[in-house]
Amino acid sequence: MSRLPVIVGFGGFNAAGRSSFHHGYRRTVIESLSAEDRQETLVGLATLMKLVSFTDGQYSDAEGNSYTAEEVASKYEEQILNSTLVRRIEEQHLDVDNVHWHKEATIAPAEGEALTFVTKKKQLPESLPESWQVTELDDGMVKVQLLDGVNVKFDATREMPVKSAGQLPKGFEPGEHYTSRFHPRGLQLTVVAASDAVQSTGIEWQTIVDAVAPDEIGVYASSVMGQNDENGNGGMMKSRLMGKRVTAKQLPLGLNTMPADFINAYVLGSVGQTGALTGACATFLYNLQAGISDIVSGKRRVVLVGSSEAPIQSEIIDGYGNMSALASVDGLTKVLGTPEGEEPDYRKASRPFGENCGFTLAESAQFFMLMDDALALELGADIHGAVPEVFINADGPKKSISAPGPGNYITMAKSLANAAAIIGEESVRERSFIQAHGSSTPANRVTESIIFDKVAEAFDIKDWPISAVKAFVGHPLSSASGDQLASSLGVFKYGIVPGVKTIDKVADDVYDDRLNISVKDVAVGQQGMDVSFLNSKGFGGNNASAAVFAPHIVESMMTKRYGEDAMATYRERREAVRRHAEAYEQAALAGDLKTIYKFGENMIDEADIEISADSISMPGFDNKIDLSAENPYKDMV
Repeated sequence: MSRLPVIVGFGGFNAAGRSSFHHGYRRTVIESLSAEDRQETLVGLATLMKLVSFTDGQYSDAEGNSYTAEEVASKYEEQILNSTLVRRIEEQHLDVDNVHWHKEATIAPAEGEALTFVTKKKQLPESLPESWQVTELDDGMVKVQLLDGVNVKFDATREMPVKSAGQLPKGFEPGEHYTSRFHPRGLQLTVVAASDAVQSTGIEWQTIVDAVAPDEIGVYASSVMGQNDENGNGGMMKSRLMGKRVTAKQLPLGLNTMPADFINAYVLGSVGQTGALTGACATFLYNLQAGISDIVSGKRRVVLVGSSEAPIQSEIIDGYGNMSALASVDGLTKVLGTPEGEEPDYRKASRPFGENCGFTLAESAQFFMLMDDALALELGADIHGAVPEVFINADGPKKSISAPGPGNYITMAKSLANAAAIIGEESVRERSFIQAHGSSTPANRVTESIIFDKVAEAFDIKDWPISAVKAFVGHPLSSASGDQLASSLGVFKYGIVPGVKTIDKVADDVYDDRLNISVKDVAVGQQGMDVSFLNSKGFGGNNASAAVFAPHIVESMMTKRYGEDAMATYRERREAVRRHAEAYEQAALAGDLKTIYKFGENMIDEADIEISADSISMPGFDNKIDLSAENPYKDMV
């Protein structure tokens, strides 16, 4: 009997805001929400962005003016909407009109003259060029005469050709929610996002730990680019050219395994399985596959899966921009028909399946807690969905390593076949939708739509709803499918499939005979969708697809397995869990994320570890690690 991996908590942050309790999703469909949900989403963003604070039962701004929730939503709505989702890159990241760089030049003295300058003696090169003549002056100064030319680098600025990105809501700084000294931004995002996911479950982490063996816990998380700002690899790699010292923290904190390592050490205190898989834009799904495979096999009973990326840096923008992969100002101007002399509408920079010119970088961290169905039943966990399998396939022979290829045909077809086998062909044919990779490149809009159209024909699907969350939050590389999964859970909850609202119409070369790519939100009703298909097409041939089952489907499956009486008891337990989750939700809405960060707390004294031939006892864990094992190769020995 296979264990079903069910989602019992989720959280994170991207350009739409906080993912837990569907807030990020609700920002993407805010035009279609009820007045009550719209107001709650706006007020939650207002506190997250520090536009107002909540104390003593009321909201107030920096000047001390008091507001009701209704007044907050009304006063700050336009500012909130303009300061979320994809937009012009803001100066807390970089000044895209004046990005610092070094201009190389060769300077030489005029004919018959020497080039002379004065500097501190300690600033001279350790090995002086032969053409330098140095004369010592007073107070440690020297005069240098150059008899020949010399290469120099002038401090300069230049305008970036790419000026849009999916940025966290303006004013929200993840490092302000815990002691984050010297942490790269990607790791700051990891800590607050993983903490958000853990607390969204409504179950104390220690309660979960006490219910399983220490090695039945797993954490699978990574960042495909690593941490490339000044506190990580970026600062380390350019330190010599900038005349600075490499710090002791830059190299280790720059590793792309650090999201998992930080969660194990500072959020969960886990001694269980750990992993950090990367697969370009499919990285989240690679980690998800590892987690659910371990649950299905019985090796793990609870896993935290996710990824984190903070790539809005000039060097990374240059890298992708020089591949012609990003939506540039010139490209957007042409696509949008912007009048000469005006800036294009950066809000429409990410344009899946429309006339487009490249993808839009973004920052995001998304995490999901999954359990096997038996543990979720035992603990009364609130189930938001289930993922039975993730399929990953490469492209085979390639000419261009970054070009799309045939592997995605396999992953999508396998995902549909797997879902149809479990929940039936009718659910797949009549009540499914796709979260497309939708990278907003001309090549992707054609190649991905062909795959969807062919798979739809094979499974007799017509008018297949297609959503593309990158239209709203951009492309965060490793976390892209985490954004897709969070959005899918929102669709299951609210019954609204987000339209691709950054385009006016689908491009003429898109294959959409059997697809429904709407430029408006599509209302399907609660329990209107049984399954979502996540799709990712990563650089290098890293294709991955997965089916996600809706909560009502999961509950039906569990009822068949465990019976009505067991499910009734489960629902009673779930009420208490939901109350605890709601307590965290109310604190988070008021701006208190209660971020978990346990630096050096409850460290394990290795002298207290007890080992026998049968088990290991770890201090701080009620249950032992079982060392008994059966020989899996009995037929060979």
